[in-house]
Amino acid sequence: MKIYTKTGDKGQTQVYAEKMLRLPKDAEVVECYGTLDELNAHLGLLGSYISSTSDKIHLDHIQQTLFQIGFAISATTKLTDGDVELLESHIDSMQAMLPVQTTFILPSGCTAASQAHVCRTVARRAERRMVALLADYPVPDICLRYLNRLSDYLFVFARVQNFQAGNEETKV
Repeated sequence: MKIYTKTGDKGQTQVYAEKMLRLPKDAEVVECYGTLDELNAHLGLLGSYISSTSDKIHLDHIQQTLFQIGFAISATTKLTDGDVELLESHIDSMQAMLPVQTTFILPSGCTAASQAHVCRTVARRAERRMVALLADYPVPDICLRYLNRLSDYLFVFARVQNFQAGNEETKV
């Protein structure tokens, strides 16, 4: 596969939906794709800071699922309610090991926790981009639910990373 095609040199790109579309690179759908791609790259960086094999496997699954969201925006997806439920299960398991949160906390701490917070904020932006996209573009509801739950997961994941590293959370 050739990396450069020169077809994007004038500010347009191809989007593969039910049929191939040529759109400006600042189109809502392209912006949403780009934010999902950015989130995926940040998750890859987060994985490089994690030593737990099971956490790495779960992050890899999340990255694969983000591609499914991209496919859903294009035309089809394998994303299911089970993917959302898996995130919820992991959130519940992680919260069970943490002290109860009674205040807001600053996004900080160890490298892995800080990167998880970056991922969380990019996930929220991806969610906002998708909401903007919904006005003119059919996106399955499951995609928005997954992104919403993913940001919750990443918040709790950051708390767990700090807890395991012995870092106290900075309360607001």
